[in-house]
Amino acid sequence: MKDGKAAAAAYWKENLRVLLTLLCIWFAVSFGCGILFVDELDQFSIGGFPLGFWFAQQGSIYTFIVLIFAYVWQMNRLDKKYNLDEKEM
Repeated sequence: MKDGKAAAAAYWKENLRVLLTLLCIWFAVSFGCGILFVDELDQFSIGGFPLGFWFAQQGSIYTFIVLIFAYVWQMNRLDKKYNLDEKEM
C-alpha cells in the first residue's frame, strides 16, 4: 500500500482520530448529560428516576461500554485496511 514509515504514520493518525472522536462522545454524555444539562434532562424519567440522574449514574457507563465495542470494531477495520489484522490460526 504505502512505504513503511508513511503507512505507520497514516495508521497512527487514523487511530488517534478514532480515539479522540470516541472520547469526545463519552465526555459529552458523561459531563454534558450528567452535569451540564441535568436540569433539562430531569424533566424526563427512566424507571422512575430523573433522566439527568440516570445519565450521571448509569448512562455514562453504558455509553462507555458501547464505545469500547465501537473502538474494537473501528480498529479491526483499520487493521485490515493497513494489513495489520491478526490472522486466524
